[in-house]
Amino acid sequence: MVVTYYHRHPAPGFYSIERLFKDVRNSLPKNIKYKISISKFESRGLWRRIYNAIEAIFHQGDINHITGDVHYLSLFLNKKITLLTIHDCVALERLRGIKKKILLLFWYWLPIKRSVLVSVVSESTKREILRYIKCDTNKFRVIHNPVSLLFKPSKYIFNTHKPSILQIGTKYNKNLLRVSEALKDISCHLNILGKLSIEQKRVLDSFNIKYSFLSNISDYEVIEVYKQSDMVIFVSTYEGFGLPIIEANATGRPIITSNILSMPEVANNAACLVDPFNVGSIRAGILKVIHNVNYREKLIENGFKNVQRFNPKVIAAQYVNLYKEMRTPR
Repeated sequence: MVVTYYHRHPAPGFYSIERLFKDVRNSLPKNIKYKISISKFESRGLWRRIYNAIEAIFHQGDINHITGDVHYLSLFLNKKITLLTIHDCVALERLRGIKKKILLLFWYWLPIKRSVLVSVVSESTKREILRYIKCDTNKFRVIHNPVSLLFKPSKYIFNTHKPSILQIGTKYNKNLLRVSEALKDISCHLNILGKLSIEQKRVLDSFNIKYSFLSNISDYEVIEVYKQSDMVIFVSTYEGFGLPIIEANATGRPIITSNILSMPEVANNAACLVDPFNVGSIRAGILKVIHNVNYREKLIENGFKNVQRFNPKVIAAQYVNLYKEMRTPR
């Protein structure tokens, strides 16, 4: 069996899907061969997208696996052997009017119709899709994202006097402004992954937060940042999955995350769950992790158990079963 993995055109700052499926491919059994088809153009403008879709025709395998973002490639592929992976519906949450209708049609409704099966990265994402689209629910399979094996347990002594708190992301949904307010008067250093806007810097300074930030760093540097942290905060207001949760679990760091959408599903009992829209709830979670040593250690212990669900070999085996299902006559 030969699987063609279809990827979007590389763009700075967008590489998580590619990294995830690289881990999947590295864990495939030897009898599964694969090839990679990368779109020549970014998804900008009608003609570039049409070119990408036509070019995709000539790279088909026994199974066509569209890994995410370039959903429209399915329009010209063989439906009977095409699997579409959908990661989230964040764009549908953001857009309004005619733009939303166009996206709904060409990124979701038609691609789903043109795929024999659809894998989603969480039950939450599945529910979101079905909220927007009436379609055959039997097409859907939930397969979680894997965590890279590069994330390994790292021993440390928690600094209760001035912990280093790792904030993942600076986009609007990553909720940095509420986190900043929640940290007011808490002795800590906030290490932020992502570029800061002028407004974010102003808010951080207004609450007298000691902080530093990093962006455009390598995977190995990201791992080091986790290791150098005492705890991780990821109280996003929207996620299709929430990979930082299991990255923190794998490293052995307590994590605070949101009690909405996919995040409780991913975290299981291995994270401190808070209301991401409530500054008081975020603050209470931070203080609980800092001051309650038994609770903190239990989160870490549960994290090591939780992360086993997301081992690349486990996830790859689930995809292989899906590929075999697709090749079974219906």
